[in-house]
Amino acid sequence: MEKIKVTLPYGRETVEVIIPRKNLIGVYSPKDVAAVADVKQEVIRAVNNPIGTKPLRELVKGAKKVVIVADDNTRLTPTDKIIPVLLDEMNAAGIKDEQVTVIIALGTHRFMNNEEILAKFGEETVKRVAIKNHDFKNPEALIDLGKTPNGTSVWVNREAYEADFKIGVGSIVPHHIPGFAGGAKIVQPGISGEQTTAETHLLSVRAPRSYLGVEDNPVRRELNMIARQIGMNTIFNTVLNRHGEVVGAFFGDLEEAFQAGVKLSKEVYAVEIPEEADIVLSSSHPCDLEFWQAHKTLYPSDLAVKAGGTIIVVTPCYEGVAVTHADILDITPYSSQALWKLVTEKKLADEVAAALAIAWAQVKEREDVYIVSHGISEDDAVKLGFKPFANVQAAVDAALAKYGENAKITVLTHAPDMLPIIRQER
Repeated sequence: MEKIKVTLPYGRETVEVIIPRKNLIGVYSPKDVAAVADVKQEVIRAVNNPIGTKPLRELVKGAKKVVIVADDNTRLTPTDKIIPVLLDEMNAAGIKDEQVTVIIALGTHRFMNNEEILAKFGEETVKRVAIKNHDFKNPEALIDLGKTPNGTSVWVNREAYEADFKIGVGSIVPHHIPGFAGGAKIVQPGISGEQTTAETHLLSVRAPRSYLGVEDNPVRRELNMIARQIGMNTIFNTVLNRHGEVVGAFFGDLEEAFQAGVKLSKEVYAVEIPEEADIVLSSSHPCDLEFWQAHKTLYPSDLAVKAGGTIIVVTPCYEGVAVTHADILDITPYSSQALWKLVTEKKLADEVAAALAIAWAQVKEREDVYIVSHGISEDDAVKLGFKPFANVQAAVDAALAKYGENAKITVLTHAPDMLPIIRQER
């Protein structure tokens, strides 16, 4: 029997697995789109070609205080190359570096340390402007703006809200909550309070399946509304290839520039697969830090696997399950229905964690989940509702034994950033 050796990224390393050729539907990755020749020149090009807005120099003119909201080290956006160009443009409009602050859009992630900030933002940015972590747990760092027409509580970073001009910097990839990351997501959850994030995350799991790749959905509309409310009307977003290299940049209006970027993002990340598989083997790369990031592996896998099939998640999770939501393991054994009951009865303090636990439960209620991770203990894997395996080969062999000799396997090498599209009707 002919066998294929498949190599998967595993954090900073790789792992290999042998799969019989007859069982393999295919190995899929984001498309190998060529990177731009010069990132700085692409940033300059985008800034000089605004989409739906005036040029940056005109937008920022006369501002006394400017805030750049930029994503954190769980994202590959090359902020070290983008922000200096934005600062130069602002300087040309009369804005001095000391009038500008970068706020890291952590959402509910842990603070970045000085070493991480230097690596992410670069020496030039660190020297030129103040860089601050968004403190989502500190009420004094937030401002209450009431509720949206849909009833979402709006708590956002006070300093960003009070700035005369603000611009969001991030990247556009498929995302299970708002359809695609990028655009207004830099505000919610990026620089929002925990309650706001809980409410939009819970909104996303009212649907039985994730909004992954769905461009227009209730969550995206809510995010746009919140970002507009705080005056975050301008964004600079990149689209990256699977190597983290820039393939395109988009500057301009919060929604128009984002929509232009989504088109390119689909060209990179959407992959056509001929049929649903019994088994989907997926690497969490590049979301490898903790399961709070690596869980994004589940939703593309869910789109590629048959109901009743098995997802195998391969992830190092260097920092375990969740640094800032450690008690999530107390609720992951519950069903989605039981979790919703606890949320409705206001019995869960961490509703952000509850929303993700519901999303995980929805997947587990359709498929089995196996996990291979050196960062998550067997006990924790079981609490997550997953079946742990010591290595990838053992997990694949067990799944093949479960479904029989004609079982079909699909491999996703960079699952969190992928949008599988099954050619046949689902």
